Amino acid sequence: MRTRSVYSLKAVLPALVPELTYEGMEVADGQDAGLAWESLVRGTLDRAECERLRKVLLAYCGQDTMALVRLLDKLRSST
Repeated sequence: MRTRSVYSLKAVLPALVPELTYEGMEVADGQDAGLAWESLVRGTLDRAECERLRKVLLAYCGQDTMALVRLLDKLRSST
């Protein structure tokens, strides 16, 4: 019997880089990011809300980028 393994960033990160989390972030996963992006591009939000969403999306994308860098460092150091 074959099992399906999950190798997504959010699944692997806690095992390899437990000190880097998404806890407490307003946008903490891809679904939330997609919904926030959709709200931005629809063009129905006021300027303040657009700026707020822009900042939380940049924070989320920055966290994803740092997570990938840290995972790569961890994998390279384990070889």
